[in-house]
Amino acid sequence: MRSKQIQWINTPVITEAIFRYEKGLLPNSMRLWLEQVLEIDSKKSI
Repeated sequence: MRSKQIQWINTPVITEAIFRYEKGLLPNSMRLWLEQVLEIDSKKSI
């Protein structure tokens, strides 16, 4: 199992990213970043 890298994320930024993710408004690079940070399985979220 690989170790996690700790990241500091601004709450308003992550909240807005989640909102845009749910609406399908994120660019692909941001979508992939958010899925990685929040450990979202993109196959299940589509």
